[in-house]
Amino acid sequence: MIVIAGTGSGVGKTSLALGIVASLKRRGLKAQTFKVGPDYLDPTYLALASGRPCYNLDGWMTSRDYVEQLAAEKVQDADAAVVEGVMGLYDGANAADSVGSTAQIARWLGAPVLLVVNAHGTARSFAAVVHGFATFHDAPPLAGVIANHAGSSRHVESIRQALTEAGLPPLVGAFQRNGLPQLSGRHLGLMTADDRTLPDATLSELANACDRNIAFDSILSWKWNPSARATRPKRATTPMRVGVAMDEAFHFYYRDNMELLEQAGVAWVPFSPIRDRELPLDLHALWLGGGYPEEHAPELSGNEEMLCSIRKFVNDGHPVYAECGGLMYLAESLSDRAGKTWAMAGALPARVRMLPRLERLGYAAMNLRAKCLFGAPGESLRGHEFHYSEIEDGATPEGWRRAYDIADRDGTTRQEGFWNGHVLASYVHVHLGSNPAAAGAFVAFLRGIQADRP
Repeated sequence: MIVIAGTGSGVGKTSLALGIVASLKRRGLKAQTFKVGPDYLDPTYLALASGRPCYNLDGWMTSRDYVEQLAAEKVQDADAAVVEGVMGLYDGANAADSVGSTAQIARWLGAPVLLVVNAHGTARSFAAVVHGFATFHDAPPLAGVIANHAGSSRHVESIRQALTEAGLPPLVGAFQRNGLPQLSGRHLGLMTADDRTLPDATLSELANACDRNIAFDSILSWKWNPSARATRPKRATTPMRVGVAMDEAFHFYYRDNMELLEQAGVAWVPFSPIRDRELPLDLHALWLGGGYPEEHAPELSGNEEMLCSIRKFVNDGHPVYAECGGLMYLAESLSDRAGKTWAMAGALPARVRMLPRLERLGYAAMNLRAKCLFGAPGESLRGHEFHYSEIEDGATPEGWRRAYDIADRDGTTRQEGFWNGHVLASYVHVHLGSNPAAAGAFVAFLRGIQADRP
């Protein structure tokens, strides 16, 4: 296992991670990928490059035990593992400590770190930067350095000499300016990976660049021993069928969230709110995740049969969970950035509008205000928010109540989400790894509803 970290955002972590994974795959090795932090999008690139699901490792939303167990379980049948970091090595949930950072994950796992540094305009100062990262408080094991945006071969040799003379980790790779192919479809990290945004030709170019410029023999010699023993919980029998929205408009799901629910007794039944005309048969509940409903509003609004099917499902009293994009889809209407309003499912009596600015970004610590899909009042969960939309008037609809109390980092508390007894809609992307018992509570709620039905 290697952790690909950077001195900051924009130094080339994602391109290098993809190139290394593609090169490992080219060598006939099975590479398991991970992404530090809550991001949904980079994991789609890593999964496409490896041909295997990518898993998030988040030290704020989940615990050390959870991260160690997840990593140990997912590498069991892999030959190598690559962890892409987030922002700079020590950047996480706040500036006071390393919680939620790449450094925290690397320390927990005891995994060697490959530090990516922008070499442009530096020589001996490059070594000073590396020294700072290698000796900072609670530094993880720094095994090697990659110089990106380097100049001539002489420049690279001066950097190598500076690291050696300072007794720092070795330079194991260097890329001259524009030495890594551009990920043209990944504009500001807002594009999901597919065959158009990450074609095979780009992966091949990235692998070629890494093969030419990285000492793979050195990296492959680095040892890592999992800090936990993998366990595979038994899965519940007689599963509950839960329809999960899965298409271009809805695809933000943590893979381990879905697996936790499977172990608790969920059988996922994918459907497309864009293309399918009605919900699958014999569903016990719906799970509507995040995504880009605003980008597909005409198709979603035009599929009146599906909207009618969802309204009937809700009106019949079936449980529904909707987060972020799913909340927008359940609303009465969605107004896009051009000001055009599109009819949505109408299961949540609220109107949503897109904003020209980011409305909210950050982690969220939630306490349940009432017994709901995820447990009893006072139970805690963690997640994160990232959205450019808002509910127009912000009022709580009649017959609904607020679902969560959220403690923000400035010390204030706010109410969030909506609950009406069987539908839970929220802007928070919840991570059940923060409270794995919530997966069991979700299935128990479904079984209780099913038992009460005639």
